[in-house]
Amino acid sequence: MSVTKHNWTKQEILDIYNKPLMELLYEAATIHRKNHDPNVVQVSTLLSIKTGGCSEDCGYCPQAARYHTNIEGNDLMTIQQVKAQALRAKESGSSRVCMGAAWRNVKDGKEFDQVLEMVRTINKLDMEVCCTLGMITENQAQRLAEAGLYAYNHNLDSSEEYYKEVISTRGYQDRLDTIDNVRKTNVTVCSGGIIGMGENVEDRAGMLVALSTLNPQPESTPINALVAVEGTPLEDQKPVSIWEMIRMVATTRIVMPETQVRLSAGRTQMTREGQAMCFFAGANSIFAGDKLLTTPNPDVNEDMEMFKMLGLNPQKPFTKKVQPQTVEATESQFEALGEKPKWTRPKHTIERNEAAKEKAKAVK
Repeated sequence: MSVTKHNWTKQEILDIYNKPLMELLYEAATIHRKNHDPNVVQVSTLLSIKTGGCSEDCGYCPQAARYHTNIEGNDLMTIQQVKAQALRAKESGSSRVCMGAAWRNVKDGKEFDQVLEMVRTINKLDMEVCCTLGMITENQAQRLAEAGLYAYNHNLDSSEEYYKEVISTRGYQDRLDTIDNVRKTNVTVCSGGIIGMGENVEDRAGMLVALSTLNPQPESTPINALVAVEGTPLEDQKPVSIWEMIRMVATTRIVMPETQVRLSAGRTQMTREGQAMCFFAGANSIFAGDKLLTTPNPDVNEDMEMFKMLGLNPQKPFTKKVQPQTVEATESQFEALGEKPKWTRPKHTIERNEAAKEKAKAVK
């Protein structure tokens, strides 16, 4: 096992990122093999349990209510619908279901209670359960943990500096505070970001500084390539090259040796050869299924064909951590507190976000 370092500097990470490619790949692959089985990849299915209508202004997101993106919204799914989707995912080779809701933050009430029952239901299917629901308090994190949640996803998106160029409706510290609230439970942390939003390499290194200096580091880190959606402020961004993805994956693997590095959004734009290079560089987790919340993703059968071609095997559930015990709602030690936390709302203006909002008004 490699020694995990928690005091990486931006310059150290830049030096790694900019190494000659063959040296970078060799170092990343070596570290990967010391900490993981190189022929095993964790497969998750991402399920949008509540789509659209989000009040945030994230420049990359088609679910923001203020933009016009032709995304069909839906109310919170039923427990039965979620169970059916989870069983389908399990049959196709997924070991984890990640449920996403287009919320700014979790609010105590009937909908959150319903999500808790979804968590209990999926955990009883012997599948890992992950949620991405926005900001959460410590008490809400404890309630999710009791229900049997395995992981909570809350991405940092980019560096703290560039974050302000993408999102104006919440602060970077809120992201870190949410992760800290999750860390007060036995739930694992999934946190990563997006490349291709117009940031520079220094911003990518800055994001990795923020993630790698967390102690412990996230158990899972998604590396997303922006999927530019028409109607969003970032609709005109050009796709990042496969070489940028490979370098980002390899650098993440080196600075976060024990983390599962997830090859996430943007895989539809990658060839199988490109994805294979990412796996060689240290990626050992993917999202399967035809959609990632609202953006396209390779069909699960295509992924299984690729796995067969590369000699890869899906990771079994609870390989890295034992299965959480589910506490029924009637036996819960934590109850809804009706909290109203004051998550920040920065007051700066992002011109391209405002332009996209005005464009949406004209279309509507």
